Amino acid sequence: MSRTSLSGVLLASALLSLGVFTLACGGGSNVTPTPLGTITATQNPLVAQYAVVTGCDGQAMVEFGPDTTYGRSTAWYPVAGGYQATNILVAGMQASTTYHMRSQVNCFGNILTSADQTFTTGTLPTTLLMPTLNVTRPSPSLTSPENPGVESLSIITVNTPALVTDRDGNPIWYYDEGSGNSAVPFKLLNNGHMIMYVIRTTTDVLREIDLAGNTIREIDTATLGQAMQAAGFDFVPNTFHHDMLPLDNGHVIVLCNFEKDFTDLPGYPGTTAVIGDGIVDLDQNWNPVWAWNSFDYLDVNRHLNGLPDWTHSNALVYSATDGNILISMRHQSWVLKIDYNNGAGTGNVVWRLGYQGDFALEQNSVATDDPSLWFSFQHFPWIISQNGPQTTLNIWDNGDNRVLNSSGAICLGSPTNPCFSRATTFEIDESAMVANLLWADPLSYFGVWGGSILQLENGNVEFDLNAPAAPPSPNVASQVEEVTQTPTPQVVWQMDVLPSTSNAYRAYRIPSLYPGVTWQY
Repeated sequence: MSRTSLSGVLLASALLSLGVFTLACGGGSNVTPTPLGTITATQNPLVAQYAVVTGCDGQAMVEFGPDTTYGRSTAWYPVAGGYQATNILVAGMQASTTYHMRSQVNCFGNILTSADQTFTTGTLPTTLLMPTLNVTRPSPSLTSPENPGVESLSIITVNTPALVTDRDGNPIWYYDEGSGNSAVPFKLLNNGHMIMYVIRTTTDVLREIDLAGNTIREIDTATLGQAMQAAGFDFVPNTFHHDMLPLDNGHVIVLCNFEKDFTDLPGYPGTTAVIGDGIVDLDQNWNPVWAWNSFDYLDVNRHLNGLPDWTHSNALVYSATDGNILISMRHQSWVLKIDYNNGAGTGNVVWRLGYQGDFALEQNSVATDDPSLWFSFQHFPWIISQNGPQTTLNIWDNGDNRVLNSSGAICLGSPTNPCFSRATTFEIDESAMVANLLWADPLSYFGVWGGSILQLENGNVEFDLNAPAAPPSPNVASQVEEVTQTPTPQVVWQMDVLPSTSNAYRAYRIPSLYPGVTWQY
């Protein structure tokens, strides 16, 4: 949101002459303006700019929809008053569609509404590789009312934009990251902007944009490396990868990797440049203020997928109860808790969740030593709730290299020794050091890599089965399902992502395109 300074006196005189606002009685010090709005197009054909003009020093938002019932709104944004124009970006609209819009202003405790106007969105660019999205609702009796929100899709294919769709698969927001690049992943910030990694053929960048696609700021890995050297940290990032974690205090935790040389490791004679993970805490100005080095805390000789790709982390999660960080390490088949302590932590590994980790395993509160019930080569731990030492979380269990029995046999992905993927819900008790598998949905498909999962408002679970492999295999790049969290899960909603090259590294529900706003269906 930006403001254009205008002459308060001249504009007030002009608006008075047009009857746009009136002066309130009772001392004459308060102005109760009828908001004035002007709508213009932006560089993104699905995003409009709505300029609100008011004399009030308050807040404003924009309602919009296909008719005058509207149905969606932006967040509330501060307006300076004084008859300055406050620009609010309106996003969440389909292409080539006419929308009604009006603004509301909280003026001296009164909600004032502007006149209705219309805006017609543009067409989607033909230069972008938009995936084909087929949505079905296999269990109609379970879809009403539908869970709120829209779908966020991080498509890893180059030239395919970061994408948000409605629940019918219609694009309602995208970001063109440039030819030959991909934007994976992307997340909504508390200020209403988006943050993402733009993976380029040259140096990767962490970029913040507004909803129209204007770059607010960015930092590449080379610049971050120079800052880390100057600050005395013990590693220099090679690339950003897989995930970033915006915090409420304005910091951003980034995940990066780098190499360290080892000589004559068991099974690896000579020099091996092992790839490990680093976590870097960037402050509000994107200066590095805390870092974590995987080589300082883990055994390089434990490598479930061989070397040099040793840890291959893929997700960061903030633990609100203690200010620590969870990190999902795919090539360790572990989710670790790191002592971050809101930037004051030691970096020590508090615990390792998974096979050969620190927790005993239960299934529905019954102790078990079945290693196949642990997740393997997982993605996207998602905290559902926390209560003291107990945390309930979803984990997308890809299943690569799953340990099948106590002798240590692993799945090979073949018809005779199949791997399988699962949506799971675990409850972990840090006081008893017990992990309880509460629910799982074993699938007939094997999602080799990628994927995401989260529990929805009504208790259903949505997951992204990415890159499904035989046997059997649907002819899709990704299959996103909402299922009931019951002993025999039922598919409530499904999105198939086509063609087979348009892999959705992540696909999951977000409340809307605005912080603090939920769009209902």
